[in-house]
Amino acid sequence: MHHDHPTAPAPAGAVSVSGAAGGEASVATLADIGFAAPAALLARHGLTLVPVGDGEAIPGSFWGEREAGLIGTTVYARADTPVHSLLHEACHLIVMPPERRASVHTDATDSVPEEDATCYLQILLADQLPGIGRERLMADMDAWGYTFRLGSTRAWFESDADDARAFLAARALLPY
Repeated sequence: MHHDHPTAPAPAGAVSVSGAAGGEASVATLADIGFAAPAALLARHGLTLVPVGDGEAIPGSFWGEREAGLIGTTVYARADTPVHSLLHEACHLIVMPPERRASVHTDATDSVPEEDATCYLQILLADQLPGIGRERLMADMDAWGYTFRLGSTRAWFESDADDARAFLAARALLPY
């Protein structure tokens, strides 16, 4: 995933992700929903979810701490990993060309179109996780520090995501 370091300029695209912004306690984690449903969702997209023990470092995590990690087609997460982080990292792999997936380690992309498509798809896929859904995921994204041109995840998703939808449609990743 392309993340913007807090001191780096925001990308030209619709979304900027700068890591935890204070909403850590309020966001849904894998401890809240378990690993089974996310593992099944990822498997439908040819990805593997590997649980990491509490307190252990998460392999392939760009931000470290409790953020999900990527190595090849494997997504790593702990029980305290936010659901939005797991979905975001997995969606990076889903939207990229399959031939690039095998070489991914930690940083999935620096492409603005892929970043936007990733954010859009993670919202759609949230509906496939019991107890989450797009409403909760968008609230968690706002709480965590995703920032959008229109001010909120919902405003972007509903009014400013045409490019993301087109990107996903061109890759046969819609509808969900």
